[in-house]
Amino acid sequence: MDEPLNPDLTLRLRVQDAQMVAQDIRQFTLVQADGAELPEFTPGSHILIQAPNGATRRYSLSSAPQDRDHYAIAVKREPDGRGGSISMVDEIQVGDVLFASPPRNEFELKENAPSYTFIAGGIGITPVRSMIRHLANTSDRPWKLYYLSRDPSMTAYREELAAPEFRGKVIVHHDNGDPDRALDLWPVLEKPKGHVYCCGPKGLMDAVRDMTGHWPSSAVHFEDFASRKTARVLDDKPFVVHFLGEPIDVPATTSILEALRARGHRIPSSCESGTCGTCRMKLLAGIADHRDLVLTDEERLTNIMVCVSRAQSPELTIAHE
Repeated sequence: MDEPLNPDLTLRLRVQDAQMVAQDIRQFTLVQADGAELPEFTPGSHILIQAPNGATRRYSLSSAPQDRDHYAIAVKREPDGRGGSISMVDEIQVGDVLFASPPRNEFELKENAPSYTFIAGGIGITPVRSMIRHLANTSDRPWKLYYLSRDPSMTAYREELAAPEFRGKVIVHHDNGDPDRALDLWPVLEKPKGHVYCCGPKGLMDAVRDMTGHWPSSAVHFEDFASRKTARVLDDKPFVVHFLGEPIDVPATTSILEALRARGHRIPSSCESGTCGTCRMKLLAGIADHRDLVLTDEERLTNIMVCVSRAQSPELTIAHE
């Protein structure tokens, strides 16, 4: 493919290296295809990447911002996901060129915090790795990482975080899937101190939110991968969307956005969770099943977010904004 299906993906990145860093987690080292220096980024940033199957997915940068010669991302293979992670882990080879966006940051590290507490669960270690590497390179402010995973085989960067430079700063805890063996974070969060950064699965995020309810909201930061997944319900049904005079089948397990791209249409998107508004399109006919968090009731009469919303009627007709 000569151009990306998402026009926001303006970078061409070559896969310089790819290796498994834990069970079902593959790390990719990416460089500019033309050898130029990469755009700068700040800790907590992510990029959008087009997977080999055409899906656009967001991945946190896990490399240090000071390392301008490459980006590093880690992708967990999700067998029950929407196919993007399976395509990334199973199909990408060293030397492949991927379409990507410039870095964006919705999980920014506050450089003036007196101290930092990082809480990562599973693949949530990726943005936190960038943050602690940045602090190690640039700051003497105290920080501590609590890294939670099921078992050692599923713990990305386990050997790296056991290095002498991290002694006393990193606690890695394995619960073996037993809730009774979960790490008690209350002693860590009972007294507000510095800033907290948390990234991981929904259960961990909810627990940390509960335990930091008495903290200043400006001192608690989350990057929640789970909440960004496209909404699905068990009774989703297929329908037909008409776009540029073409009828396009939308299967029950496929979004309108994915169906349009599968037919070669270049449609912009960013969050793919109905929260940013990038993929807004005109709704010309049919009854939509709106699942976004952006449009007002009035706007929903004539607009639709194609990354998450579906149809209540057998057919919809849509057009570019």
